[in-house]
Amino acid sequence: MSDAMERPAIRRLASPRAAAVAGVLFAVLFATSLVLLRSALPGSLAAEADWRGDGATRITLAVSIMPFAGIAFLWFLGVLRDTFGEGEDKLFSSVFLGSGILFLAMVFVAAAIAGALLATVDVGGEPETTAFAFARAVMLQISNVYALRMAGVFMISLGTLWLRTGALPKWMSLVTYALAAVLLVVVSLSLWATLIFPGWAFLVSAYLLVRSYRKRPVLPHA
Repeated sequence: MSDAMERPAIRRLASPRAAAVAGVLFAVLFATSLVLLRSALPGSLAAEADWRGDGATRITLAVSIMPFAGIAFLWFLGVLRDTFGEGEDKLFSSVFLGSGILFLAMVFVAAAIAGALLATVDVGGEPETTAFAFARAVMLQISNVYALRMAGVFMISLGTLWLRTGALPKWMSLVTYALAAVLLVVVSLSLWATLIFPGWAFLVSAYLLVRSYRKRPVLPHA
């Protein structure tokens, strides 16, 4: 009887901490991959991309890091949902999960296109041909337009779930709404726009991590 009563308290402590660690890993890995990728492939389609030498090294490293960022994001997604408990709203939870998975899928597709372009150059392809320019434009549209919109929807649904369940304070939901609004309306291909999402994830994760260490579980006596 005592073990059964202790399990819920342990779960409430572990889930936010696990979410925080996964969120920090995602934010750091995703931001690093974005910076590496976009430093080799500038946001402006008129700018010349560096397909060889140092640029190729940065693209290779970015593409290699992205799958691990995705794994961390999936863990972040799962343990965040676990913190809502039985008070979870099924409607917003469905949007939360769907938009998060769509965001990750689009990010993977964009990274795969970058890797494919680099592989084509490695086997003798000529960079900046019409096909290369088209593929690069598709990659930027996926990552900066569609993926960012899904990130905004993800943040709005998550902020609403926080308000309904009280899992996080109201100010965190308001900050989330404000940043999500920026992601939904931004039309720029700038690197700074893409860094809003990992920056937000780092903020949320840091808050959850600090809060998890401040709180101590109150375990019932046997």
